Amino acid sequence: MSSIVVKVKLVKGKVVLIRKTLVETLTNPKALIGTGFKLINSFVDDITKSVSFKLISSTNSQDHPTNVAGKVGKDSHLENKASVLRTLEGTKEEFDIYFEWDHNEMGIPGAFYVTNLMSDEFFLVSLTLEYPTSDHDQNNIHFVCNSWVHNDHKTGRIFFANIPYLPKGTPVTLQKYREEELQNLKGDGTGKREKGDRIYDYDVYNDLGTLPIDKQEDHPVLGGPKYPYPRRVRTGRKLIHNNNNGGEYEELAEDNYVPRDESFSNVKGKEFRELGKESLGRIQPLLLSLYLKTTTNEFNGFEEVQKMYEGGVNLPISITGNATPSVLQFPLPNVIKESKFAWMTDEEFAREMIAGVNPVVIRRLKLEDIISISPYKPLCNCTQPSTITKEQLEINMDEVKVDEALVDGKLFILDYYDAFMPYLTKINELPSAKAYATRTFLYLKEDGTLKPLAIELSKPHKCGDIYLGIESIVVKPADRGVESTIWQLAKAHVVVNDTNYHQLISHWLNTHAAIEPFAIATHRNLSVLHPIYKLLHPHFRDTININALARKSLITAGGILEQTFLPGPYAMEMSSAVYKNWVFTDQALPNDLIKRGMAVKDDSVPHGLRLLIKDYPYAVDGLEIWNAIKLWVQKYVSLYYSDDDAVQQDDELKNWWKEVVEKGHPDLEAAQWPEMKTSQELVETCTTIIWIASALHAAVNFGQYPYGGYILNHPTQSRRWIPKEGTPEYDEMSKKPQEAFLKTITPKYQTVVDLSVLELLSTHSSDEVYLGQRDTLDWTGDQKAKVAFTSFTERLKQIEDDISERNLNQELKNRTGPIKFPYTVLLPTSEKGITFRGIPNSISI
Repeated sequence: MSSIVVKVKLVKGKVVLIRKTLVETLTNPKALIGTGFKLINSFVDDITKSVSFKLISSTNSQDHPTNVAGKVGKDSHLENKASVLRTLEGTKEEFDIYFEWDHNEMGIPGAFYVTNLMSDEFFLVSLTLEYPTSDHDQNNIHFVCNSWVHNDHKTGRIFFANIPYLPKGTPVTLQKYREEELQNLKGDGTGKREKGDRIYDYDVYNDLGTLPIDKQEDHPVLGGPKYPYPRRVRTGRKLIHNNNNGGEYEELAEDNYVPRDESFSNVKGKEFRELGKESLGRIQPLLLSLYLKTTTNEFNGFEEVQKMYEGGVNLPISITGNATPSVLQFPLPNVIKESKFAWMTDEEFAREMIAGVNPVVIRRLKLEDIISISPYKPLCNCTQPSTITKEQLEINMDEVKVDEALVDGKLFILDYYDAFMPYLTKINELPSAKAYATRTFLYLKEDGTLKPLAIELSKPHKCGDIYLGIESIVVKPADRGVESTIWQLAKAHVVVNDTNYHQLISHWLNTHAAIEPFAIATHRNLSVLHPIYKLLHPHFRDTININALARKSLITAGGILEQTFLPGPYAMEMSSAVYKNWVFTDQALPNDLIKRGMAVKDDSVPHGLRLLIKDYPYAVDGLEIWNAIKLWVQKYVSLYYSDDDAVQQDDELKNWWKEVVEKGHPDLEAAQWPEMKTSQELVETCTTIIWIASALHAAVNFGQYPYGGYILNHPTQSRRWIPKEGTPEYDEMSKKPQEAFLKTITPKYQTVVDLSVLELLSTHSSDEVYLGQRDTLDWTGDQKAKVAFTSFTERLKQIEDDISERNLNQELKNRTGPIKFPYTVLLPTSEKGITFRGIPNSISI
């Protein structure tokens, strides 16, 4: 058949879809019971009779030139001899379809309705029409759908061709449909959301729950003046009043609602469940053993920790009930693949601050960070406060003076004082927590590596039951005797601060939580026809879903994070306190580096920034990625906005940004946000969003198991303070340093839970889409945009080669360090699994 059969006026199309699998339905007992014979009938629904398509014109026809809304064609149905039975595995199926359509009478198709009258939903991948037109590619009109079509859409779902239009440039015939579809996605802000809904709206974090032991301030609702927080997707579940603190909390549910198209793909969902099941299989026998008191929760030396990766730890009980005991074994983390003890070196301790899993906190030391004061007057007979001095730092500075090093940009600090100190009183009253707020001072050596100078450990100063101020001790490097053990313990306390700040702030708050409002606002205000929607949408893939899963089990009251991380029930409240000072524009990598004093503006060097630490792997690789993203965004935006007036006249863009600021992040000062009145602001904003969702998240996520999978290197808890001379703990530390270390950090059960979660979070799925890729070549019909994107892809390939070459340069000691593990996390592409490389387009895990 020809492309357009003139006599009978038929247009041929190809529909690609995925039917819901038989396995998916049968594994849902509630659905099986609740729908009875209707569900059984759905197994044999004839999709060729129960699904209809109707084309919609995007142009006025010759005989009706003043038409406002595009004409709607007649119903058409799928045609071929494919089986009407669903498959065990969800696979793509292709169907032919023929539309009765006269070009002269109807114009050019620009959208279509699809109506599903089957008993179940299906996933519509695409529709391609054999229809030559100058506005599309040479022979076809593409409709990229990638959406679930539910069985209650009696009026039909609408999909648009993949040609981008600004609101005012939209064909008149499609404007009504464009506006109606956006309104459908917004909803009316009322009612409980059901599984098949596609409604995006905002709500506070009132779905994390409470515990029976909660007091007045425990587990508050996050979002509002007292506990500011980004917003999440509204579910509309019933609110329950909490008498302990007066908050209104959502009732618990088996599954958190996400708009239907935000669900994981079949492939990713299957892999996620399988890996989660494997992880749970490790936890259950250990938990049961501890419950039956057949094993201890303390590690018996470093060797037992090592056995978790090499050979496995035999447990005295089997979860399956057979005679074979369970074996506790994890993949070998990269940090100990080459050496079992290199992680203990001062060089590696410092290197991970710029090339580890959390390289985004270290900053340049300022003069005001160093306080030289006379000794405190005694407050009582308890241990007295202290503070670091220039003299203490200069002991290890190779005869260089502090004032000189400050001017030369040679001194740095890893500072967790402000984040932890306000909560240490509460934290240290928890049953097993003993923590400090830490400051680590470092010196940049001539070979480009960092040298730890001293660690300041601070906590509220208590005399009896009265808090009298801050008590601080300063620990300096040592390599022998009890002093070396104290130094290792001090470093462990620093890493506990770092690990918790990383998970709560650098990872969860600054990427997952911060980006969700942008995803919500984009769906509510930017039509799928909008070029900025097409630019940003790939960078929100799976984010709303993974965040909902996190709220269900990871960050919920009494959940995994509270059970195994230091702050316990105060974890999310701590992240709220830090969010008060979150500034969107500071998330741009160049701005972040300048704010932390890690770089200064210098037009004579590449990227216009001069790094104070030239061999700063995260910053060096990150700036190349940042600039590639920005160049791509600049080229793309220039295709649609000729000047600043075009930005200001875009009502959808205006509404989008207004919602981001006023509804998505309403607890922050509106004045801190860009005004979104210029193309430059639009470019910088879109670049920052893409950076957060892709490279920043990759940098702080996919190194979690490679570095944190060895609990000695990245403990999540501290259970002892530095022992004081004359105590039993001090004596134990002197005689059995390994036992003292292990009793200070995360114990066995919490370690197994932590490692199971880190393994899951660090794993790429097989269907991941990486930066510089799209899930379809037909993501846009704009050929100029495709050419610009191809250039972006090629630039990322070159960056990947450059990073690999730098990792071979032995003069760049921070690239691999003592553990001989190259910094590859910002290589754009990856294979499936734990690879310590690959930048997914979005926060998808």
